Amino acid sequence: MGDIYIYMLVALAVLAAADLVVGVSNDAVNFLNSAIGSKAVSFKTIMIVASLGVAIGAMSSSGMMEVARKGIFNPSEFMFDEIMIIFMAVMLTDILLLDFFNTMGLPTSTTVSIVFELLGASVCIAIMKISADDSQSILNLGNYINNEKAIEIILGILLSVVVAFSIGALIQFVSRLLLSFNFNSKPKIFGAVFSGFAITSIMYFILIKGIKNATFMNDSIKAVITGNPLALLAIGFVVFTILSYVAMVTLKSNIYKIIIVVGTFALAVAFAGNDLVNFIGVPIAAFNSYEAWSVTNILPQHFPMVALSEPVQTKPYLLLIAGIIMVLTLWFSSKARAVVKTSVDLSRQDEGSERFEPNFLSRSIVRYSIVASEGFNNMLPNSFKQKIEQQFKKPVVSTVIKKEDLPAFDLVRAAVNLMVASVLISIATSMKLPLSTTYVTFMVAMGTSLADRAWGSESAVYRVAGVLNVIGGWFFTALSAFVAAAVMALILFYGRGYALTALLTIAVILLIRNSIVHSKKAKEQKAEDSLKKAESSSTQGVIVESANNIANVVKRGNKIYSGAINGLATHNLKQLKKNKNNINKLSEEIEELRDNIFYFIKKLDEPSATASNFYITILSHLQDITQSLEYISNVSYKHVNNNHKKLKFTQIKELKEVDKVLENLFESTKTSFNSHSFEEIGIVLSKKQEIFNLLNDKIQKQVERTRTEESSPKNTTLYFSILLETKDLLKAMMTLLEEYYSAHDDSVEPATIKE
Repeated sequence: MGDIYIYMLVALAVLAAADLVVGVSNDAVNFLNSAIGSKAVSFKTIMIVASLGVAIGAMSSSGMMEVARKGIFNPSEFMFDEIMIIFMAVMLTDILLLDFFNTMGLPTSTTVSIVFELLGASVCIAIMKISADDSQSILNLGNYINNEKAIEIILGILLSVVVAFSIGALIQFVSRLLLSFNFNSKPKIFGAVFSGFAITSIMYFILIKGIKNATFMNDSIKAVITGNPLALLAIGFVVFTILSYVAMVTLKSNIYKIIIVVGTFALAVAFAGNDLVNFIGVPIAAFNSYEAWSVTNILPQHFPMVALSEPVQTKPYLLLIAGIIMVLTLWFSSKARAVVKTSVDLSRQDEGSERFEPNFLSRSIVRYSIVASEGFNNMLPNSFKQKIEQQFKKPVVSTVIKKEDLPAFDLVRAAVNLMVASVLISIATSMKLPLSTTYVTFMVAMGTSLADRAWGSESAVYRVAGVLNVIGGWFFTALSAFVAAAVMALILFYGRGYALTALLTIAVILLIRNSIVHSKKAKEQKAEDSLKKAESSSTQGVIVESANNIANVVKRGNKIYSGAINGLATHNLKQLKKNKNNINKLSEEIEELRDNIFYFIKKLDEPSATASNFYITILSHLQDITQSLEYISNVSYKHVNNNHKKLKFTQIKELKEVDKVLENLFESTKTSFNSHSFEEIGIVLSKKQEIFNLLNDKIQKQVERTRTEESSPKNTTLYFSILLETKDLLKAMMTLLEEYYSAHDDSVEPATIKE
């Protein structure tokens, strides 16, 4: 009888290890984003500090997550077999849900996911019990579920989003007013006082959120920490302010970097010490349940789980194993870096390509915010406004530094992020309020970026849309966790061992598939075919530098054009859809190059300004080429998707002839640019009129067919559209080649910007 439960325990142990991996991948953003975004220290140093924090936090974990045992449901109301189903459903749902968000690169809350999974699974099993008992009604559901705790958690989510954003924005605004962007030139006492506040807040956070409940802390120390918070804060502020001043004056230390390193360590300790139980709490609760039942002779269907009401400390060796898994994940998980990138991108100081598209809500929020801001500014005296503008004036950045090498934001903002997040989480913990570390750290980062004027008119709608997407994802987490866990519990309730095997198999397949998809996306981002931004300062330099871009566009354009023709010939909707995605990706890359024109021109020396004219012209022709390919791809997909008649054999044959000629043209062009043999472009240009004549001939033949035999208006329209757009494609291609042919001079050595 116990075999099925041993099977469940083994499955839960494996899921716990996997859940640790996906959990760290998601929550690494909580303690890495400020340090990575500010580039305060090297990435290797950040990872070492974070790893130490995770390891210490794991070993000082407060033990069993009480919410897994009795926080959401009343364990005495459930039997052993029902509890095992609940826990199994929760772990299956949790790992799949977190992995989905990690693959998307979006941060979400492991606390909220585990809470709502427990709620969904327990509600499902409770309803099954009530429906099987004629003496009970749905009103008895409150006997099984801890309603007060669930409501408290939901309110905590809502409040943490608003409070963290608002306080982060306010503290950052005040800090910037005092320190400005030229904070290194301010008197040392300013930095010392700021450091005193920051490090005191962070250290108090470590005590309250990190190690206060650790097993190695004796009762007298715990009493001092919890009984004298104000005295601890006051003493800490004085001591750390003095030490910071001495470090700045005597040791010439950059106190802001020290704050960031200490803050990163603090949040890593807190994450591992508290959120660790989100991943191993449920499996350990299941093991405790099995231990309590296995020593009895009672049937699992009749053994109430009163034992879960008792607190239990986690075994140290389990914490050590969990800590090792978490540290390894931190170093090797590419998904963790993808989640961190989302947070850093949304809070970066400079402009650039944006990941999220604006929507109606983000546009409305920005529009009304601008109106409100202008109204408020009109109420302020001019002298005060000038003082504010002076403090928010950004320093001039050297033009020799590449934009991608610059930090996303400065040390002051990174320090404020860590300080405010530490304070808010400490206060909530001391007041025993449920609060998500992910929500607080992310929303503080968004608030400080808003106060720092990182959301300018060029980027505000995109950043707001990104924040709304992430917040929407959080609430989607809660809803989907509840529903998915309930469905899992229902399947396990009826299917038992067979259902468990099937669900585990599906989970493994989905995890492997998501891993492959993520790996593929990562490789695509690093692919050699990706277009590169120009860094040269002369026309000849731009010609040489951009040659690979032209070769890539030509190679990919050749595949896209042939893909559209072949897809039409075979009426292959899947191929045409893939073709459509390929041209969209190419268009986005060229658009990104156009967005970089501003930064390219800023780097140029005044005598080299002709290089910018050439670069802008080339990008314009590349855009014309992709627009023609995009049109051909879209009309082909639309025709097949609408189930219109296939093109006639004669039309397909003629389009294949055109495709063959263009393929030779593209191949010759690619070879010329890959080998930098720009003189050979003249040979390609000599074929211009021949290809135009071929296209005109095909158009004339179709006109004659239409007058005599053609009976399908859709086919005729499509055929003319493809040929006419091919002419436009050819014109753009030839014009681009003429630009290169006339501008290239191999007697001039290409000049590049020296870093």
